[in-house]
Amino acid sequence: MTLIAPLIETFLFETLSRHRGVSQHTCDSYAYSFQLFFLFSAERLKVPPSALTLEQLDSGLISAFLEYLEDTRKNAPETRNVRLAAIKSFFHFLEYRQPAALEQIRRVLAIPFKKTDTRLVPFLLREEFQALLDAPDPTTRDGIRDRAMLHLAVCAGLRVSELTGLRTENVDLPSMSIRILGKGRRERMLPLWKPTAAALRAWLAVRGKVVAPEVFVNVRGEPLSRWGFAYLLKQHVAVAAQKSPGLRRKRVSPHVLRHTSAMIILQATQDIRKVSLWLGHANLATTEIYTRGDPTEKLEAIESIVPPHLRKGVFRPPDKLIALLKGAS
Repeated sequence: MTLIAPLIETFLFETLSRHRGVSQHTCDSYAYSFQLFFLFSAERLKVPPSALTLEQLDSGLISAFLEYLEDTRKNAPETRNVRLAAIKSFFHFLEYRQPAALEQIRRVLAIPFKKTDTRLVPFLLREEFQALLDAPDPTTRDGIRDRAMLHLAVCAGLRVSELTGLRTENVDLPSMSIRILGKGRRERMLPLWKPTAAALRAWLAVRGKVVAPEVFVNVRGEPLSRWGFAYLLKQHVAVAAQKSPGLRRKRVSPHVLRHTSAMIILQATQDIRKVSLWLGHANLATTEIYTRGDPTEKLEAIESIVPPHLRKGVFRPPDKLIALLKGAS
């Protein structure tokens, strides 16, 4: 029997971090996926998580876990696929470490991903995101910090990991720009709007000297986590909804702020390539989702095309006698 604990430790801290060089965000996402899976497996098999063995983690158990995510935790199919991707990556790693379990591994790798709907991206209207930016109290230290965070999230279109991981050394206020290390270790430079630079300058003035190099820290001087930002965002959305009631009907997540930034840039420039560069997308196809959600793109198409003309006709009512006979037959 092969214990799973040393294998998952090697996978996370050696293969992913050292050999493949993935980001800390990816490692955290994988670790959380395995945390959910091992807790589910331990409860199902009535053993402690540290006592789980590779032989117990078969395709049937993994399929049951995926059903648990959707039925009990009410996760979306996209989240289910993220958890399955982490598990499959681990089992690809096991192919060369545990050849005796190759048949079991192949059955796990054969579990299909679930098809998902392609929905329009959610974003905030101008009055809605303006109400959100105005929600934090500018007379308190936390309010000044939160204003700067929200401005960067909306106006710079940062991923939440990019926002919480932004370091003071990567902020250049004289040139009003920031350097971002994005997904796939791709760096990009972003200019800042004047209100955004002003909000960030105000926060750095009251931030004080803390050990953490990250720009945004909590009351203990520790880096603010992605979950901490999500919690603060929820509080400010509730405040902003009093001014903009439309927010009550929307689920505003950190990524919705990134979508909002993309729509602002697309409507201002009408150039999807600039949106892609701004957001740090590796593939232009990823950015095309925003053209489906922007009605101005369709309006321009309507205005640039000569519509076909309808052939004119004259309505002639049917003969009363023939209509009577048709109704009787």
